[in-house]
Amino acid sequence: MIKQFRYVRPPTLDEALARLGAPGAAAHAGGTDLLGCLRDGVSDVETVVSLTQIPALRGIRGTGSDLRIGPLTTLADVARHPLVREKYAALAQAAAAVGSPQLRNQGTLGGNLCQRPRCWYFRGDFACFRKGGDRCYAIGGEDQYHCVFGGSPCFMVHPSDTATALVALGARVTVAGPRSPRTIPLQSFFVLPQQNLTRENILEPGELVTDVVIPAPTAGSVSAYRKVRARGSWDFALAAVAVALSLTQGRVSAARVVLGAAAPVPWRAERAEEVLTGNRLDARTIARAAAAAVEGATPMAQNGYKVPMLRGLTQEVLEGVARTAV
Repeated sequence: MIKQFRYVRPPTLDEALARLGAPGAAAHAGGTDLLGCLRDGVSDVETVVSLTQIPALRGIRGTGSDLRIGPLTTLADVARHPLVREKYAALAQAAAAVGSPQLRNQGTLGGNLCQRPRCWYFRGDFACFRKGGDRCYAIGGEDQYHCVFGGSPCFMVHPSDTATALVALGARVTVAGPRSPRTIPLQSFFVLPQQNLTRENILEPGELVTDVVIPAPTAGSVSAYRKVRARGSWDFALAAVAVALSLTQGRVSAARVVLGAAAPVPWRAERAEEVLTGNRLDARTIARAAAAAVEGATPMAQNGYKVPMLRGLTQEVLEGVARTAV
């Protein structure tokens, strides 16, 4: 049962930030994650601060040097926007892969980036590390959906499709709050369990993502995203891969390969990036990069299938990018 809470709809960003600075306040955008957290008892909320009356937080704007997306922009709008589809294919594909059409029409980009873990121990009646307990119940328990990189002491995976794509695209986020607004790389926005066991990102009380900024692609840039899930719709990823490459005279001049549903944060496969950079995107290079993407993976008792799945998915996405780039 969801406990009672206050609901406010401030008309300005400044008022929203002031409200969010109060103890027990939580931001409400699309609500697809927040309401689930309230139902599952993993968010202790006294005041829900709706952002829906702040138009500055909504919309997609190309400025020439970059693309700016307001955090209240729905995932459906991101997925079908012509500029996103043309120049930032990985993001369009990731947004289109989230949940169902109903969820994409309700859920927002900011909410998708900031959603809480879907681990069934965290969402269930278990006093796990992330809820202030003394253990991760995935160790020795049902761990088939947990991480193969970056775990310990918590082995959750980050559930966001769009985060994986945006890290590959080199996106940044602007954060507003009690301090002066600051813009940081999205890769630095997320927090590993060894850094903080109870948080998934760097947001402090009273802070809010106000912009997602993606640099303009350079000539020869291509990107793609794909995820594998148990069902064709609704499900979160079992494994996902986003790639963003720059090609110059047939060779990869810059590469980003990011794994999703593999770690507590979107996981940069830096060894795969090293293999790709400076080489032609041919079958040999792709096979080597796919193998390098899973180097260092440490699967648990029941999630070893993720390692060959991530390797095969990386190879498949790179092969698709190679065909596109021809």
